[in-house]
Amino acid sequence: MAEQDSGERSEQATPRKIQKAKEKGQVPRSRELTTAFVLLASPLALLASASSVGHAFNEIKSFTFSVDRAQVLDVSFMMKSLQHSIYSVFASLGIFFGTLFVLSLLTPVLIGGLTISAQAIAPKMNKLSPKAGFKRMFGTNAAMELLKAIGKFLLIAIFAWLVLQAKFDFYLQLGRSSPQLETIEAINSLLAALLMISAPLVLIALIDVPFQLWNHAKQLKMTKQETKDEYKETEGKPEVKGKIRQTQRELTHRRMMEAIPDADVVVTNPEHYSVALKYDQFAGTAPVVVAKGADLIAFNIRKVAKAHHVPIMEAPPLARAIYHTTKLDQEIPEDLYLAVAQVLAYVMQLNEYQKGKAVKPKPIKNYPIPEHMKY
Repeated sequence: MAEQDSGERSEQATPRKIQKAKEKGQVPRSRELTTAFVLLASPLALLASASSVGHAFNEIKSFTFSVDRAQVLDVSFMMKSLQHSIYSVFASLGIFFGTLFVLSLLTPVLIGGLTISAQAIAPKMNKLSPKAGFKRMFGTNAAMELLKAIGKFLLIAIFAWLVLQAKFDFYLQLGRSSPQLETIEAINSLLAALLMISAPLVLIALIDVPFQLWNHAKQLKMTKQETKDEYKETEGKPEVKGKIRQTQRELTHRRMMEAIPDADVVVTNPEHYSVALKYDQFAGTAPVVVAKGADLIAFNIRKVAKAHHVPIMEAPPLARAIYHTTKLDQEIPEDLYLAVAQVLAYVMQLNEYQKGKAVKPKPIKNYPIPEHMKY
């Protein structure tokens, strides 16, 4: 009892708890993974469009610094020049911006899945509380984020220093050929350096993603009492379920008793099992079990059958076979057709004998029951 009431969150979150958290927008997310993808993809996207970017900058330079007298006196020239420059830059950077936009949308989905939650974007009054704000700013999570930021800065700074030191002589030699070629070469070199500098973020992301998954699972952990309460909510309280099962048994028993007067025969064990069969010869179907039971229920079946003058036949092996292989309101199996047909024929002959229309039938001694259906 002490363990149950301790409040320790030792149980893994149930699927229902995870689904409810997802509806609230609480899913694992790694900002480091998104940052790593975006920073690594940015140089690659710029490298793919380096040539068009270089041409765009040279075109802007030529257009901007090649001005004749008529353009100088034109009041609208400056606006036209600005519009032309902006269009050239953005047109050349289309691949770059498109790549960043797609990655910014898709990368967060990698570990938490796509989640659209109205509860997550709804305004919350506790977010306006200065006390809660200071707690977020100076709490444990804020301290961890600060340490992570410092670690990332130091790691990237070390890589940047190593890359710049290795490429320092090359950068000093830029500017010795044509401006257009040098612009493209400078862009390619700087982007390659940025790609190498961003590489450490992959290592950070590989550490952060498992941590975020573990931390999310830890936050969703439940106490033993919470697990039991959720089970009661979803599956129902045991006492209620027991009451429902008892009511269902009572209804089934009542329905069986009401169906016995219309049965054609009751096959007994003779004491332990009783099975009531009904056969509609005009429907073209096999005999159906309308009631069955053991011990006290079997006794009640025989009692009702006697009260309504339903024939009762003692056939222990057949009664056991039907009881164990056939459900209520179900046709008997094909393997028992012959045995049940013999019973029904005997009952019909017995009825004719009691009316004085036939000789007394001989009792059935052996029933053709397959070995696999003998109980």
